[in-house]
Amino acid sequence: MTVSRVLIANRGEIAVRIIRACQALGIETVLAVSEADRDSLPARLAGRTICIGPPSSTASYLNVKTIVAAASGTGSDAVHPGYGFLAESSELAEACAAQGIVFVGPQAEQIRQMGNKLQARALARQCGVPILPGSEKVHTYDEAATVAEQIGFPVMLKAAAGGGGRGMKIVTEYKDMRQMFTSASAEARAAFGDDTLYLERFIPNARHVEVQLLGDRLGNVIHLGERDCSLQRRHQKLVEEAPAPAMTEPRREEIRQAAVTLARNIGYENAGTVEFIFDQDTGRFYFLEMNTRIQVEHPVSEAISGIDLVQEQFRIARGEALRFSQSDVIFRGHAIECRITAEVPDQGFRPSPGRISEWSPPEGPNIRLDTHCYAGYTVPIYYDSMLAKLIIYGRDRVEAVERMRRALEQFSVSGVGTNLPFLRFVMGHPDFAAGKVNTHLVEELITQMGSARAGAKS
Repeated sequence: MTVSRVLIANRGEIAVRIIRACQALGIETVLAVSEADRDSLPARLAGRTICIGPPSSTASYLNVKTIVAAASGTGSDAVHPGYGFLAESSELAEACAAQGIVFVGPQAEQIRQMGNKLQARALARQCGVPILPGSEKVHTYDEAATVAEQIGFPVMLKAAAGGGGRGMKIVTEYKDMRQMFTSASAEARAAFGDDTLYLERFIPNARHVEVQLLGDRLGNVIHLGERDCSLQRRHQKLVEEAPAPAMTEPRREEIRQAAVTLARNIGYENAGTVEFIFDQDTGRFYFLEMNTRIQVEHPVSEAISGIDLVQEQFRIARGEALRFSQSDVIFRGHAIECRITAEVPDQGFRPSPGRISEWSPPEGPNIRLDTHCYAGYTVPIYYDSMLAKLIIYGRDRVEAVERMRRALEQFSVSGVGTNLPFLRFVMGHPDFAAGKVNTHLVEELITQMGSARAGAKS
């Protein structure tokens, strides 16, 4: 199968990342841009750009018909969706196939299977992968309340059709169930057009651990190790690292193999990630979901494995067999990624669009910066606020944390507010340095940083 010209249906740093991978493989690039991104860095780097609509995502980056028409009209034989937008759209995958265009990702059926969280839970259970105690669909508050009493509080209400923290509510007491059920249903309906909910037991002292996978159409599946993505704010990740710290080797291998088992059982193709909840109080892990795309945090897996995941995506999409067996994948060192965003921590992480007047990132050995930003770039109001991903590699975690701390201190941005002050606080905090992390640590650190600043002013 030939992939000689690809339409990149995305923007920002992931578009730059895909362009770089294509340049290394000798693949021509066509970038689909909205009117707001005509003069962006990826537009300057791509071999060709084509405008697909106004700034609104729904009229441009989320328009399946326009994306496929742009690919056909430019003679592109493939579409790479990146992450976000249409990356997990079975409709886009099917539309590409109908036009004889290669979708650089899994098959549409695999996207559907994993996109519905209830179906994904059922598949995981069938494969023998541990799942959290929970329910099937709950249609009414009364059903939800009954299930919650059976499972035991705290529980989490989740949208069956979605992710990204939308339609998710933690319920710690019975008296809060009605309000939370109504709120979660409304949020799910607004975000996904589907208000179907289900319940899972909530793990208070949890870590978020995910396994990076590659699979080909011949049935071969390998893992590229696991990542810890526990540092999250409102279910959005801020810091990721690989390998996951403070985990026994037997448990680490068990989690990796559980992910491989699930992917192999559905014949998974291309890059994907299986996410787990790790209960630090019991040492047990549970299936959370599978993301059928390249992840924002994929560079830390690349750093410890030496494998370029985006290049491998293209090779798999061309029908090639995996170039590596599991025994060929050797992990070295430790990598940490920080997401740099245009947000103001002191003001509740308020988005801060505007013109960047100074962009002075750190440089040096073992520092990687994935970005689309530069001095003079205007951060638009229409899209996600991420400006860059700073990736640091060290021989071990101690070295990686120290290098990241220094790199963040050297990172200077003016013209827009950023979360750099908060990331510096995280890297200097003794709990993070000791690997004492869970999915609530970020909220605790936000409070601590606010208290520290208030004390310094008084």
